[in-house]
Amino acid sequence: MLSRFKLAEYFTVGSFAFMGLIATTLMYFQSRQSNFFESVQTEEIRLVQETQRAAIDRGEEMALRHLLSSQENAAVQLMRLLSSALWARDVGAFLAQAQSMETGRCHTLGNAAQKACQASQGETIRGLPQWSMLDTQVRATMRGTAIVKIQVHDLRGTTLYSTDITQIGNDASTRPGWADTARQGKVFSELAPRDKRLGPSPAEGPRELIVSYLPMLTPDTGRLVGVFEMHADVTASMRQIKAASQVYQNAANDNLQRATRQVHDTQEQIERSGRIQMVVVASLLALLYIVMLAIVRRSQEVVRRQGRESHAHQQRLVQIEKLATLGQMVASVTHQLKTPLAFSKSNVFAAIQSLDHMTGLVERSAYLFKKEAAGDPDATVPHNLNDVHLATAVGRIPHDMVTAQEMLGDVLIGMDQMSELVNHLHNFTRVDKTKTTLVKLNQTLATVMVIAKSVIPGKVRLVEAFEELPALACNASQLNQVFLNLIVNAAQAIRGAGTVTISTRRDRDHIVVCVVDTGNGIAKHVLPRIFDPYFSTKPSGEGTGLGLTIAKSIVADHGGQIVVDTQVGVGSRFKVYLPLRTGK
Repeated sequence: MLSRFKLAEYFTVGSFAFMGLIATTLMYFQSRQSNFFESVQTEEIRLVQETQRAAIDRGEEMALRHLLSSQENAAVQLMRLLSSALWARDVGAFLAQAQSMETGRCHTLGNAAQKACQASQGETIRGLPQWSMLDTQVRATMRGTAIVKIQVHDLRGTTLYSTDITQIGNDASTRPGWADTARQGKVFSELAPRDKRLGPSPAEGPRELIVSYLPMLTPDTGRLVGVFEMHADVTASMRQIKAASQVYQNAANDNLQRATRQVHDTQEQIERSGRIQMVVVASLLALLYIVMLAIVRRSQEVVRRQGRESHAHQQRLVQIEKLATLGQMVASVTHQLKTPLAFSKSNVFAAIQSLDHMTGLVERSAYLFKKEAAGDPDATVPHNLNDVHLATAVGRIPHDMVTAQEMLGDVLIGMDQMSELVNHLHNFTRVDKTKTTLVKLNQTLATVMVIAKSVIPGKVRLVEAFEELPALACNASQLNQVFLNLIVNAAQAIRGAGTVTISTRRDRDHIVVCVVDTGNGIAKHVLPRIFDPYFSTKPSGEGTGLGLTIAKSIVADHGGQIVVDTQVGVGSRFKVYLPLRTGK
């Protein structure tokens, strides 16, 4: 059975599946690569944006810190100027008089009473002789500067002086700047809260103020006697800082937009490059497929030709094996034919002799009947002893005729035996390469067993154990070769008397034929090689070493298999599994 070799079809299906897998994989990795580059560049842009924002914030913070430091220095210089110039005449005396006043009582009152108490304190403080002189000097010093307000607080937190006269007498002890300066002697500056930055009129808009708290020390002893608070207008400086920050922010935004566009352009280039790569890979794969398909088709033709040659070679090997088996059968068949031939020849010779004897008697009897018919009186009366013997011999003719018929019947039986043997031999030796028909396998095996009996030793007994089987679609001639090889091999494995049992049964969708012998079994080191071509354990000149090889090939062509079970010293069992394709 030479099936059509579908290498090109399998290659085409496999190639398209493989190319589809490659395309899917490339698209997946291309998408992953594109997303990866996009995420990396987006992350880089985000980091750059954060870095720029941090740099702008850092620069703004440093500018503000520098501004605070410069304002602190200016406040320190102004306080030193006021202290050195006015301390002895105005500041020292004013502080001494103001601090001698009792101001703590206002701190324990409610809101309304406290405000009234503080207003009253402010009026009292403004009534001190040195206050007006101090106020005049302070305002003169502030004129032409960015300072908008100056206050002086004692160590109790009471505001003793303020250019905003409404705040004189107020409690400043809750302010963090006063607390750090009054208690720890630190210089403290801060940007005034939003609600304290309002300008003198709505037209001017909000002002940016820096509030500085400085410790007031006596020039001679350096003793802390109060807190100097100065409010400086830094609106212009803050606007410059914010303007510079905005310039930097605008530049950063422009860079961000350029980077974003660059990312988009790069992403488009990557995608375009990926598409080009996909087209190039697809073209190369298509070219490779065309070249490989041409090679595969050429290889398929070679394989098919070799398959046909191998099949023809197998048929020749089958025929050779059959001829080898036939050679073994010639001597046995010749012997089996000699016996019925000799017996038939002897019976035919005896029948001829009997017929020759009866011919003379019949002729003499016919002569006497003629004479009697002619009215010769001598014809009815015997005249001598020969005539008496003739009568006796004629009386024995019916018995001799029966004997001759029996001998000729034996001859026919012998001829039937020879004809049956010749027919079995003819059916076995007939080679049909392609014909597959529905076969009753039990009948085929019975024919094979008849042929096998002429080959195997007489001490080996063949036993059949057939079960009812459905018809099997197969090449009967080829399977005959398989079963004959198995039976002959099984018989040859028996030394002396023994039994070869041939059994059949149905196992689901298979027919199983078992050939079991009572021989010596197969050695473990020999078992793996029994189906190898030209391998044989028989003496040189006995067998070709192709029997089991051909048997396995034929069974495989039928879609089946041969399974071997063996035990040294007990025997072997060859099971042939044949699939049921047709039949019930």
